[in-house]
Amino acid sequence: MLSAGMFLGNRYEIINRIGSGGMSDVYRAKDHKLNRFEAIKVLKSEFSADQNFLSKFRMEAQSAACLSHPNIVNVYDVGEDRGIYYIVMELIEGITLKKYIERKKKLEIRESIEVAMQVARGLEAAHKQHIVHRDIKPQNIMISKEGKVKVTDFGIARASSSQTISSNTMGSVHYISPEQARGGYCDERSDIYSLGITLYEMLTGRVPFEGESTVSVALLHIQGEMVPPRQYEPLIPVSLEKIILKCTQKKPELRYASATELIEDLKKSLTMPNENFVKIASLTSDSPTVVFGADEQEQIRQQRGEDDDPYYDGEEAGYQDYDDRDYDDRDYDDRDYDDRRYSDRDYDEDDYDDEEDDSRRSRVEKVVTGVSIGVAILILLIVVVFVMKSCGADSAAETTEASTEETTEEASTAATVEMENLLGMTEERAIARLEALGLTYKVETGASDDYEEGLVYEQEYREGELLEEGTSVTIKVSTGASQVTIPTNLEGMSVAAATSALEELGFTVSSSTTEENSDDVDEGLVIDTNPSMGTTADKGSTVSLIISAGPATVTVDVPDVTGLTKSKAVEKLENLGLKVTTSEAASDTVSEGLVISQSVDEGTEVEEGTSISIVVSTGSAKVTVPNLKYYTLSEAKSALKELGLEIGEVEEEYSDDSMKGVVISQSIDSGESVEKGTSIDIIIGLGAEPTTAATTKASETEAVTYEDGGDPDDQAE
Repeated sequence: MLSAGMFLGNRYEIINRIGSGGMSDVYRAKDHKLNRFEAIKVLKSEFSADQNFLSKFRMEAQSAACLSHPNIVNVYDVGEDRGIYYIVMELIEGITLKKYIERKKKLEIRESIEVAMQVARGLEAAHKQHIVHRDIKPQNIMISKEGKVKVTDFGIARASSSQTISSNTMGSVHYISPEQARGGYCDERSDIYSLGITLYEMLTGRVPFEGESTVSVALLHIQGEMVPPRQYEPLIPVSLEKIILKCTQKKPELRYASATELIEDLKKSLTMPNENFVKIASLTSDSPTVVFGADEQEQIRQQRGEDDDPYYDGEEAGYQDYDDRDYDDRDYDDRDYDDRRYSDRDYDEDDYDDEEDDSRRSRVEKVVTGVSIGVAILILLIVVVFVMKSCGADSAAETTEASTEETTEEASTAATVEMENLLGMTEERAIARLEALGLTYKVETGASDDYEEGLVYEQEYREGELLEEGTSVTIKVSTGASQVTIPTNLEGMSVAAATSALEELGFTVSSSTTEENSDDVDEGLVIDTNPSMGTTADKGSTVSLIISAGPATVTVDVPDVTGLTKSKAVEKLENLGLKVTTSEAASDTVSEGLVISQSVDEGTEVEEGTSISIVVSTGSAKVTVPNLKYYTLSEAKSALKELGLEIGEVEEEYSDDSMKGVVISQSIDSGESVEKGTSIDIIIGLGAEPTTAATTKASETEAVTYEDGGDPDDQAE
């Protein structure tokens, strides 16, 4: 393990370790030459000691360095320093797709398609350079912080040529193609298989094959049947499920021929999710067996220029049949599998053939295919000639040699036609095509969930089969989708739950909903469907949801509550479902505690829950002026204050008729009604006027006006 601060190649400074895998450790490093941060993948010691591996590693890493694509992690440099072998790569700030799936449990449909398309674009660029990744899995797919998807580890997977499985490769074996699991021919379609498994995991949150060991998982890839992803996640569109199934066919010939084809179908699935545009061809295996002689085998080997063909056992044995040699589905059990090819002891993560083996097997298969076709045609001609000669002998024993040759020539060109694909055609068009081919027909009808009414959904013979003219071909015409009953238990469900339940039955749920009032179902929940619950409809037809808008609106007539006490007015309004707010105000006409007015007039029609304001009287705003005569100044103040009145100006005068220090007159007569807050002026008596001159002078001095209504005695002091 490298430590921080170490340098590789006198250029790359190790910062810290950021990851570890089965073959290497990954470090963040700084490139001091280009002044940037990069990722350095350092091979573990067990691989660094294998010179055969290292030579392939250098070659494949250099090939990967030639790849430049936005969806491929760039390889900048390959080097060795003090026995440490490393690759310098683009540093991606983000996480692996594996960790992203673990974090989200499963990805949204559109998000999964977008990730798969970006991976496929990276593979497309690599495959055009004749580079096969061979280890596509979520652990080798990076997602940057900006959401960019990049494939990593090109070259490393290719460099590993061991064909054994070990226990530390469980991560890879979940995504390995059947041909890789067998140790057989591997090409671009192997990457497509692994991408299909990865897309399966993105959508369902699980891999299709699980087992206790790498061997059992590998066997499932070869022989096991995959559970369709829609069984785990019913919301997956039909087209996307078929894309996954086509990617993961056991036979490479049945998969997408290229990443380009896969990308086209992924694009269509975004715009036509429920259309039946994914075509999975059927594989025929009725070709005659072709046996190569030793001379033919040697010629093929000489043209190839190789003497180390692993499938060649020498001139006497020749090329062995692959099934006889090491593979037969019927013979595969766990014991045979372990004994023959694989064991937990000796499998390595990147279990793949060399590129030379791939090309050689491809050329051999092409030669075999060509010879097979030639032999088939020859056998067919011989049979036709034999039949026609026999017929000619029975009908005309005396036919001359010339006429026999003419009959033979005609027989050898007996008309055969190649069956066309009629699926999706209208009945009329399909019949017209059959008649044009010289074939007869029989029409049957039946329900089909994939084809609309009136279209052919099944044909007796597959496309490409050779038929004699006049052969009767049965076609089945769709009467429409099968009928499904809309469940009656949707009432009270949320929109999401009801949508999921309907889609599981094969219905398409409309994105637009309608609302109706309901006293029984809470607002926002489903109360019915269109067509109604309990009725039958075509599978695949559109069903819309009817959502509760809550109870229906109720209106009431506002009553007259003026003149009622506050409590009775509130009770009367609330009994009608109205809300009440109150305020207070003085009134000369309405007694205290009674309602003066209301905000909504009597007889007005309003909805239940409407707020009504009422004003309650606090009593009259006027008071009666009391008689203040003979009140002292302090007594007069108290009497007026209790009534809400105030003392105005206070004066003093001599009076022979009054006592000294009491009120002898007031500015507003008693008994009059005045507004609260009114000021009343008063005069305080000083008693009888003195008779002496001195007293008179003193009295004149004391005769003052008290503007503030103060006490004369206090002022004198």
